[in-house]
Amino acid sequence: MGKRGRACVVVLGDIGRSPRMQYHALSLARQASLEVDIVAYGGSEPHSAVIENESIHIHTMPIIQFIMLIWFLCFKVPPPDAFIVQNPPSVPTLVAVKWVSSLRKSAFIVDWHNFGYTLLGIGADGQNETLFTTQVGSDVLLKPNRPALVVSSTSWTPDEDFGILLEAAVMYDRRVAALLDENDSTDEGVFWQEISCGKQYLYPRLLFIITGKGPEKGKYEEKIKRLNLKCVAFRTMWLSAEDYPLLLGSADLGVCLHTSSSGLDLPMKVVDMFGCGLPVCAVSYSCIEELVKVEKNGLLFSSSSELADELFMLFRGFPDECDSLKSLKNGALETGSSARWATEWEEHAKPLISEVIPTNLK
Repeated sequence: MGKRGRACVVVLGDIGRSPRMQYHALSLARQASLEVDIVAYGGSEPHSAVIENESIHIHTMPIIQFIMLIWFLCFKVPPPDAFIVQNPPSVPTLVAVKWVSSLRKSAFIVDWHNFGYTLLGIGADGQNETLFTTQVGSDVLLKPNRPALVVSSTSWTPDEDFGILLEAAVMYDRRVAALLDENDSTDEGVFWQEISCGKQYLYPRLLFIITGKGPEKGKYEEKIKRLNLKCVAFRTMWLSAEDYPLLLGSADLGVCLHTSSSGLDLPMKVVDMFGCGLPVCAVSYSCIEELVKVEKNGLLFSSSSELADELFMLFRGFPDECDSLKSLKNGALETGSSARWATEWEEHAKPLISEVIPTNLK
């Protein structure tokens, strides 16, 4: 059997928080039949499929320095036929990988996720009952008066304005509270008590689960505490690669706050949501409609008031009489089944890999 080709995936970040590059590594190993080295720094655990794949070798860097990166790429990993790197970050990754690729006579491939210069400019009291489910005999059933579960994944950075979601949540909260005749003196415990008592209304309570890590997380958590919300609740968390798709598959709606500084990249989080059959409300920008098809698998918004209007429209009559939300969910399921990562990678990325790595290296 001939020598297998080899690719090196470079991630100047936590590989466990880089699903895009983990997908690349898996596709290179499975679909292109290559040996794959991942050079990154540690932190979160990568997906089990990456760890368990015998063709993928992870090299974690203890210190993030230009010299350390060069040393890993030159001496730590075997000579690859191609280096694959995501941009951003541009500095020092692109310079280092480009220089090493010339030195080692390897192809240099960039996944242009964005342009660097543009970036610079829950449970209830009962043991057999949760907020969303109840047990009847041996069956676990969804509660008809359960809150709607809305998921958003954010990096908690300035390029994702979480304030838009907060303002929209406040608008929804005030509208629904007015319909329910709740005022500022209403105790927050009502949120849980009414669900336990079985009350059901035209508009549901909303529970937002916000996943991710980032520098502005603490600031927004403090803002949330001061909002005095009655019909909306927030929870923030970080989930493993195995648990995250389970959350997406259990949610009723996804919200994407990603705004492209270059106007050319598409958010992987929306691809993940569609892959789990979850419809999405996303911030509108130049190319997002390539992914989010309005009134088919999601909706777009440009302001907090537009997002609030969409929440109000989609969740009217939840969970049984919300036809618009059901229609979007069907569209998301269709999108997810027809546009999986492996299919897209096979069509768009594999031909490029085949060009730069000789076909006889298998």
